[in-house]
Amino acid sequence: MLQEMAPFSYNHTNTQDMWYVLIGIPGLEDSHPWISIPICSMYVLAVIGNSFLIFLIVTERSLHEPMYFFLSMLASADVLLSTATAPKMLAIFWFQSMDISFGSCVSQMFFIHFIFVAESAILLAMAFDRYVAICHPLRYTTILTSSATGKIGIAAVVRSLIICLPFIFLVYRLRYCGRNIIPHSYCEHMGIARLACDSIKVNIIYGLTVALLSTGLDIVFIIMSYTMILCTVFQIPSWAARFKALNTCASHICVILMFYAPAFFSFFAHRFGGKTIPHHIHILVANLYVVVPPMLNPIIYGVKTKQIQDRVILLFSFISTCC
Repeated sequence: MLQEMAPFSYNHTNTQDMWYVLIGIPGLEDSHPWISIPICSMYVLAVIGNSFLIFLIVTERSLHEPMYFFLSMLASADVLLSTATAPKMLAIFWFQSMDISFGSCVSQMFFIHFIFVAESAILLAMAFDRYVAICHPLRYTTILTSSATGKIGIAAVVRSLIICLPFIFLVYRLRYCGRNIIPHSYCEHMGIARLACDSIKVNIIYGLTVALLSTGLDIVFIIMSYTMILCTVFQIPSWAARFKALNTCASHICVILMFYAPAFFSFFAHRFGGKTIPHHIHILVANLYVVVPPMLNPIIYGVKTKQIQDRVILLFSFISTCC
């Protein structure tokens, strides 16, 4: 099938006429229907769980605090990230709908990178929220006002736009001369750039620069925040108070590990483990990355955050009473 479709875009250098072929998970084509079952289930759970979390935070006045506003931003980003990727993945797995236009591919690439960078900034904002709450509790309400929280959210979006818009120009500036098969389930920057006839040195340098100066700096500041949090917590004489303070950070730490660990695995595996780690493992991890964290984030916060637990129990009690 791929041999028949591959020549479709040959001799077309005009990007408006180009179509790509996303082949899903290379080497596991026969297993696509089985792989689609957990991915579809996780996608549905991610959308339902995060939508419910957003609804809960918006409608419950007791949750109108900076921590929960940042959590609603994270939930929105999770819904957008999984929705930008999972439907096309499932179309490939179920219906062999592998073709995608150049414009659609670039749009998907932009939204994936945009949401990733924005989500990284939101996690940094949540770390700052925990730092202020634990290290400067008396100034918490004056530092993280509603206005400040909104400005932080806008800044995360604007920063992500500034960082990710150049990706569009970087792939549009390249000349393409026939190769159109992408060994992936969705479009990303280097996957598109590698199909070009021109040198992609600028694309590689910019991609590495973005990874180091945006996401990398976010991680550094998150580590700094938690270092100062730990220093403050271990100065508290009461063990019960220490545990209570650390417990408020547990959910955020779990989410951080789930967000960054697969990203770092993919980043280093592509550059240093090309021969030791099979390519289908790279793609499988990338596929799971866009559905597993979005599915687990609302569960983690629901289990670890008492205020959310109480509101969920109250809401379901009200529903059961009405029924």
